[in-house]
Amino acid sequence: MRVRAHAQARDYIRTREVCQVANLKESEIERSMVRRVRESGGLCYKFQSPGNPGVPDRIILTRDGRTVYVELKTEIDRLAKIQAWQIGEMRKRGADVRVVRGAAEMRALVEELFPA
Repeated sequence: MRVRAHAQARDYIRTREVCQVANLKESEIERSMVRRVRESGGLCYKFQSPGNPGVPDRIILTRDGRTVYVELKTEIDRLAKIQAWQIGEMRKRGADVRVVRGAAEMRALVEELFPA
């Protein structure tokens, strides 16, 4: 019985480690995006708007002057209602707002905005 419990615990730890690598924290994804955008010649500003909760996390400016607002989430996170509302209001006015879930989507966005 002890051997089986030990094996189950070992498998749980191994599974958890894989999940932690696959599911990076939002702050880690954000840090990586900022670095990639800057290395590609763009600007990536933190977007804070006092009195306006739920605005996207970042503003990206491309080399050709295009502006993209980015809300970052992990693969499992969802938008809060206020975030969905803010994004909807911005899109109604023609803003390019992206919701990026996870590191893979972040890399794809940077490649789209800054083709080689």
